[in-house]
Amino acid sequence: MKTFAERFRVSDATRICDVGGTTQNWGYIPEKPQVTICNINIKDEERGRFIFRRADGTKLPFENDSFDIAFSNSVIEHVGDWERQKAFAEEMRRISKNYYVQTPNRWFFVEPHFIAPGIHLLPRALYRRLIPFFSAWFWIHRPPREEVDSVFEEIRLLDRDEVRTLFPDAEIVEETFLGMTKSFIAIRKADGPA
Repeated sequence: MKTFAERFRVSDATRICDVGGTTQNWGYIPEKPQVTICNINIKDEERGRFIFRRADGTKLPFENDSFDIAFSNSVIEHVGDWERQKAFAEEMRRISKNYYVQTPNRWFFVEPHFIAPGIHLLPRALYRRLIPFFSAWFWIHRPPREEVDSVFEEIRLLDRDEVRTLFPDAEIVEETFLGMTKSFIAIRKADGPA
C-alpha cells in the first residue's frame, strides 16, 4: 500500500474507488483519501471518509472518469468466467484514467485461495476433487461441499498474457516470491509514468 500511495501521490483529497475491497487496506497508509468501496455483499452507507456501495464490479454505477484512481486487490479472479473478467477490466478502465489492479499469477506454485501447492495446475475436474486432501484452507475451515464448490466455481486465475489483454494500456508489474512471479499488478497512471 505504501508503494501504491507513493506511485499515485495519494493525498487526503484523492478520490479512490476500491472495487471488492474493505477498509482494512486503507489503514496501512498515513494518507486519508476519500474511498468508495464497492462490493456485492454490503449495504449502501457512508462512514466518515468511506462510502460503501453495493455494486457488481462488472457493472459499476458511476459515470466515466468519476474517480482519481480505480483500485482492486485480488478481486478480478473471483468474478467468474473470461467474459465477466473482461467486463470487470473495462469498468476499472472506464471509471478512472488511473488504475491499480492486482491479481495472483495462475502459474505460481501455490494456489492462493485454497492455499494448496500445484493442484490448480491440473485439469479442473481433478483440481476440484483434490481440494479436500491438499488445501490448507479446507483443513482449517472445514467448509461444506457447497461452499467449496461455490468458491471453486467463482475463481479463474489469470496469466500474464491475459492480464495484458485485459489492461492493454497498463504497465504490468510482477510481484515475486523466492524469485517466482506470485502476482501481477496492472498500473495505469494517466499523468505520466507509473
